[in-house]
Amino acid sequence: MKRLLIFFILLITLPCIAQQSITLEECYRLVAKNYPLVKQSQLLDSQNKLDAGVIANAKLPQFSLDAQATYQSDVIEIPIPNAAIEPLNKDQYKATLSVNQLIYNGGITNASLKVNSAQLKTKQKQIEVSLYQLKQQINQLYFSVLLVQESELLLNAKQTQLQAKLKEVQSGIKYGILLASSDKVLEAELLKIEQQFLELESNKTTHIETLSSLVNKRLDASTLFKNPLVDIQLQENLNRPELELFQFKKEEIESSEIRISKQNAPKLLGFASGGYGNPGLNMLDNSFQSFYTVGVKLHWNVFDWNTNKNKRKSLAIHKDIVDNETEIFKLNTNIELNKQQKDITKMEAIIASDADIITLRKEVLQTADSQLKNGVITSSAYITELTNLYEDENTLVRHKIQLQLAKANYNVIKGQ
Repeated sequence: MKRLLIFFILLITLPCIAQQSITLEECYRLVAKNYPLVKQSQLLDSQNKLDAGVIANAKLPQFSLDAQATYQSDVIEIPIPNAAIEPLNKDQYKATLSVNQLIYNGGITNASLKVNSAQLKTKQKQIEVSLYQLKQQINQLYFSVLLVQESELLLNAKQTQLQAKLKEVQSGIKYGILLASSDKVLEAELLKIEQQFLELESNKTTHIETLSSLVNKRLDASTLFKNPLVDIQLQENLNRPELELFQFKKEEIESSEIRISKQNAPKLLGFASGGYGNPGLNMLDNSFQSFYTVGVKLHWNVFDWNTNKNKRKSLAIHKDIVDNETEIFKLNTNIELNKQQKDITKMEAIIASDADIITLRKEVLQTADSQLKNGVITSSAYITELTNLYEDENTLVRHKIQLQLAKANYNVIKGQ
């Protein structure tokens, strides 16, 4: 029964104590989901709906209420002798309720709604571009953490090897084979390793905390950062969100051109007005009375001093500017891709050379190890060769991480 209880306790607690891990792709997904800028997309959508509602209200009846009371110094009089017509009061009162209904405006309302929709697509794509541009920052942080992880493994291996060698040297001192101070050099080197561990841990913590803030997920020094196998395809076209942004900007300009073209179209409105006042519409009836008027109104701005034409010319220039920005972006991006490709080729060649250097270093260290055991060289000479091997192995690790970083940046630059 006790064994069964222990089994269930382990089954429950093992997931809790399992080491947390994260991948580069997961960091991409988290920043696209959790970065504060993401909230702006929802805010823009809400704002767009409100703005669209305001524009669409132009199709609804427009009501207005007016009231006034006046006193005037003189009034109209009928110049007919002995006419039994009561003159108007100098104090006059009037209240009116008016309604205007748009019948036709050349389609400018619908055109304005399309402009509003195009502006929303542009702003939301700009947010996507800003989020995408965070990927290179994530690459730098993620692979910096990976480099520290790999450096810690190498340093730990060096520490283990030195500790084992220290025991051999102490044994050699005990039996008089080695000099009495031979172990001190190894002990000093082990203390240096402890310092290097502290420095690596500090750098790792800084990178992890920054990355954790970006992706809005709790990460710490115990988190395992998985080493990705980044693959690249050199012959694909650009697939950057900036290119879609440029296209959306052009569509927004085209929508604005259509709206401007409709601004000088004739506008037809129906109107009605009802009121109560003294006098009413009958100016000869000096009493309070109700009244109303109904009708239609046509407005057409026949000549606007080429304002409309110049606005469209300005938009055409703006479209040319966007085309120019697109060309510049493609040029600069292809330059960056070419640079990254050259870096990838260079790093692959260097890594092949690093492997040869490490093979030679291991042979030299093996010889130094035998010489130290036989008292031919000092501990300092052995440490020099061990450190040379460690530094070259660390260089190989750094170059491999740099190669993966260059490939990841290449994919981000290309838009893969």
